[in-house]
Amino acid sequence: MIRSPDLGALGDRSPQGIAGVFGRAIRAGELAPGDRLPTVREVAAELGVSPATVSAAWQALRRTGVVVSRGRSGTFVRETPRAWLSPRQRGLVGASPDGLRLDLSRGTPDPELLPSLGPAFGRVSARAGTGVYQDEPVLPQLRSVLQETWPYPVEVVTVVDGATDGIARVLEQCVRLGDRVALESPGYPPFYDLVESLGAEIVPVEVDGSGLRPESLRAALDSRPVALVLQPRAHNPTGVSMTPERAGRLASVLGGRPHAVPWIVEDDHSGAISTSPDVSLGTHLPDRVVHVRSFSKSHGPDLRIAALGGPAEMVDPLVARRMLGPGWTSRMVQTILHDLLTQARSMDEVSEARRQYFGRQRELTSRLGELGLEVRTPDGINLWLPVLDERAALLRLAAAGIRGAGGTPFFPADATTPHIRVTAGLVTPEHAPEVAAALAAAASAA
Repeated sequence: MIRSPDLGALGDRSPQGIAGVFGRAIRAGELAPGDRLPTVREVAAELGVSPATVSAAWQALRRTGVVVSRGRSGTFVRETPRAWLSPRQRGLVGASPDGLRLDLSRGTPDPELLPSLGPAFGRVSARAGTGVYQDEPVLPQLRSVLQETWPYPVEVVTVVDGATDGIARVLEQCVRLGDRVALESPGYPPFYDLVESLGAEIVPVEVDGSGLRPESLRAALDSRPVALVLQPRAHNPTGVSMTPERAGRLASVLGGRPHAVPWIVEDDHSGAISTSPDVSLGTHLPDRVVHVRSFSKSHGPDLRIAALGGPAEMVDPLVARRMLGPGWTSRMVQTILHDLLTQARSMDEVSEARRQYFGRQRELTSRLGELGLEVRTPDGINLWLPVLDERAALLRLAAAGIRGAGGTPFFPADATTPHIRVTAGLVTPEHAPEVAAALAAAASAA
């Protein structure tokens, strides 16, 4: 049934105002679970606003979880409670196939290649104390190490609870309802969810073998996005790393349009296990770049810590806002990270992990080449594989006891060519022949 609240007396006809009246009607029971909302054009005509205004309101309602889109069938009041994972993130991992032997769907590092935390734990205080709640949020000794290894001189460095936390806090500072944000396509699915949750519109920018395509970025700037988010190394899902030459070309595009995209956010999520140079647009545009370096894949996902550096104009308000929430990232965790970044044993362990991941990627792509499937050896832990049919490929892998991730969630809109992503960093050399054979069969499945 198509249902609508009374819109005649609506004063605020902005996206927020329209979303608000429908949201209140849903909470009050005027619109019941399963009810279909009127079309965008119907509401736009009734209120005398543009369809884009109503679309933004519908998007805000979807991201708060009270309505769901069913494509051409329309938009409906949600009938079941919203899951804590978004549809994109749930789409990354399907049901476990019977006889699962290898889960290559999750994009996580090999636990055996993470540095040992035992020695670092031994140097942490036995009590979880701190002087006062208003102490400086970053340990000075950790900040010093981070600044020494930063890819360019930066005004402020702080720490946050993982890369996505840092990127979310930057976008919350600069993105408002109805804004546009430029994101890689393909790219990291949680970034799409994050931008949509802020009520903003995704502007896709294509990626090739050297990073963002300058021509695609130039076209995206015509829509005047308020931010650009990119992965400079070990791009997820493709494994591409930006070359210094490409960074220079992108900086020229961005430098010529300073008002088209005020903020550039870099997600260096695999830095310490990447075999590529530490390239950043901050070398060219330090007053507009916020660089985020995660230690999850190199030192351990459950440490939940990343470094964030950029202009004081952005980072100082971000730190102040965190002081009204979590306050600071655990100083015990900061102490552990400092130890891991400075002690010879853990540094050697991370270097060995980097070597192992590179060897595993090279071995797997070499085996695929022998089977007639030429794939460029990627950086980091993920392999992006073109396939004939995504669903058929995943089913063929499942039949072999291997789980991969479908490529669809890695695109903000419909994919132009089907792909799957596999966490090749988990494939040891002894397993490479059988995994390569399974992947080659999956790639041609229809």
